[in-house]
Amino acid sequence: MATTAPPVRIAPARPARAPFAPTRALRAGLDAGRAALPGLVLVAVIALAAGAAESVLKRATGTSAPVVEALVLAVLLGVVLRNTVGVPAPAAPGVALAGKQLLEVAVLLLGASVDVLQVLRAGPRMLLLIGSCVALALLAGRTLGRLVGLNPTLALLVAVGNAICGNSAIAAVAPVVGADKKDVALAVALTAVVGVGLVLGLPALVPLLHLTQYQYGALVGTTVYAVPQVVAAAFPVGAEAGEVATFVKLVRVLALGPVVLACSVVVARQGAAPAGKRAPLIPPFVAGFLGLMLLNSCGAFAWLAALAALPPGAVGGAAKELSRVLMLGAMGALGLGVEIAAVRRVGPRVLGAVLGSVAILVGISLTLIRLLGL
Repeated sequence: MATTAPPVRIAPARPARAPFAPTRALRAGLDAGRAALPGLVLVAVIALAAGAAESVLKRATGTSAPVVEALVLAVLLGVVLRNTVGVPAPAAPGVALAGKQLLEVAVLLLGASVDVLQVLRAGPRMLLLIGSCVALALLAGRTLGRLVGLNPTLALLVAVGNAICGNSAIAAVAPVVGADKKDVALAVALTAVVGVGLVLGLPALVPLLHLTQYQYGALVGTTVYAVPQVVAAAFPVGAEAGEVATFVKLVRVLALGPVVLACSVVVARQGAAPAGKRAPLIPPFVAGFLGLMLLNSCGAFAWLAALAALPPGAVGGAAKELSRVLMLGAMGALGLGVEIAAVRRVGPRVLGAVLGSVAILVGISLTLIRLLGL
């Protein structure tokens, strides 16, 4: 008698187990890092070349202040590469990363070297001079930029660069307002050219307007962009002029935080964000900048330096130097995104806006110096 074989049971196929969430994030990060590596190497090479070129220029001129800053040289090197050999396709992700996230980290780190307590030591009349110059220069510069036909973002970049600290201010505000790469590069390059002109031309005003060293120092501190340029323009006139100019300039730089914050608030309220998203009221890197600034002002970094048996300004100085290195790479990345043909269309108008804004700023500063009895 035949027996019937029992039915064979087939176990249901088990669904493939999804990778553990942290593992997925790690893999995604590694993939993104590999994709960005060629571009990051390219901008690092540009940054190194720009720093080396600045050093060569210093030795050639025999001065501590460079004729052309490394930030500007990085932009120019990037522009030259983009418009001659081009940007290799594998480098595109890293270049994009350096032009945005790297720039934001560089701005964040600047906060560790800013001390708001310096404001309290400036005195009411000097504070009024600095604040008025910054506010009026921002208003006049942006208005003039719009009058000569610049788009609102580029007009703001030119105004911020003239009013506060040139390249660093432009670089700090650019990611907040979503500025185009070519606008940032153009504003940085032309602002730097005019900055050199200020260094060479301002000393002629001393005999012409019978300025005292104190008055001339205040004028230089409220009009010249970068600290090395301030030193180059003021100390040849006299030690007092140099000391006043340097101090005024350092206090003027403190306006960068409030201006960046104000720009981020305006952008958030205007809803200038991709569809379905809302721009944060304070971008994370701006919040980081303000947080580091407060920590530095409260003496937290000086305390850490003391624990490590380092000079009081060691932590802030290291953060500032790292910020400069990252910003060099970011400026190179911005230069790699610039097409000469697009620059030619707006270059003369930007130069006119920069020159006009500087002339207005010098006039405002001289007028206020006289009115305030400095």
